[in-house]
Amino acid sequence: MGLSIHHLLPLLLYVIATTVSAHNITEILSSNPNYTDFNRLLTETKLADDINSRQTITVLVIPNSIFTPVATSHPLSVLKKVLSLHVLLDYFDEQKLHQISNHTILTTSLFQTTGTAVGNNGLVNITVFKDGNVGFGSAVPNSKIESNYTKSVRQKPYNISVIEINAPIVAPGFLTAPPPISEQNITALLDNHGATQFSSLIQSSGVIKTFLSIADKGLTIFAPSDEGFKAKDVPDLKKLTKEEVVTLLNFHATASYLPLGSLKFVKGPIRTFASTGAGKFELTVFYDGGSVKLRTGVHSSRVADNILDSPLISIFTVDKVLIPKDPLTPPAPTPAPVPTPAPAPIHASPPHSPAPGDHAHSPVVAPPPGPADSPPADEAPAKAAGVAVKAGAVLSFVAFVISYIFMH
Repeated sequence: MGLSIHHLLPLLLYVIATTVSAHNITEILSSNPNYTDFNRLLTETKLADDINSRQTITVLVIPNSIFTPVATSHPLSVLKKVLSLHVLLDYFDEQKLHQISNHTILTTSLFQTTGTAVGNNGLVNITVFKDGNVGFGSAVPNSKIESNYTKSVRQKPYNISVIEINAPIVAPGFLTAPPPISEQNITALLDNHGATQFSSLIQSSGVIKTFLSIADKGLTIFAPSDEGFKAKDVPDLKKLTKEEVVTLLNFHATASYLPLGSLKFVKGPIRTFASTGAGKFELTVFYDGGSVKLRTGVHSSRVADNILDSPLISIFTVDKVLIPKDPLTPPAPTPAPVPTPAPAPIHASPPHSPAPGDHAHSPVVAPPPGPADSPPADEAPAKAAGVAVKAGAVLSFVAFVISYIFMH
């Protein structure tokens, strides 16, 4: 049965959409020296990764002359909250702003997705005034609208729009620094998000102290839900030694700050606290069915919620206990070999001299080996041919679909 146009067209549109939707906010802003501080902090807070991972986004950028005083007077944890309020999860260009119905709209910001938003403080109020100016402010009741649209910076309909405003948007309480992360903060968060067993284990084993010892340099924790501990493949914790339990728990964290947006862009394996060498106790990240998942070498686990995103700490809940492919107990060291006595020397008889007329046998000389890293003679052309075939196949497929559309 041949494929109908109804099957081919959605596939072609998907290929085109995923190709053209890619954008890089860092590159967009780097071309304008007026936004260097804003751009730098998007990178330092990892918000740039989150922006780049989304297909529909508006960034409200602030020039250095206005933003630098704010950036130099507050810690990174405060600045991330403020910046995330300037990333809108919808597409707004100048034309759309002036077409807002009823002249006012509440739109969702990136801060609303962090799980720490309270009431309307993750929403932004956009209002079109009678004089035609467009204002932006917090959607928290009684908040003032003190920021105005200045100009368009860059648009890529309908994926990303970057527009300049003349003052930062600040929700009530945003400029107050949060309390330092402590053992009590983390365990309370885990308990409140259905990870009570993991919370109890990292406390009783002392692993939480290991985690917090490097929290000021970067920390990401993957906390299994209580339901995850009920799975059949989870080892019986009562039968594990204390060292084995510690190794299992250490497999659930990495010494890097990886919020969700950054996690989507991770390439290669992630070393965990349990890693003892290359390829040991590592995780790999992949995207499947709209979800970020972690592969352990035994199974995969879905990343469920980002319950804490506070530079430089990120905590996720995952739906399964992460089971490593490596043994929890390291193999015992191999004992050193016992030296054996040297054999008594054997006196060789004098070599036999061939009699006149005998033909001495010449040794067979083997051809010299090739370089150790050299591929087989036909391997490089084969690889090049494979690349060419793949590229040609993609182009042929797209050409076929387009011609099919016009012919039918």
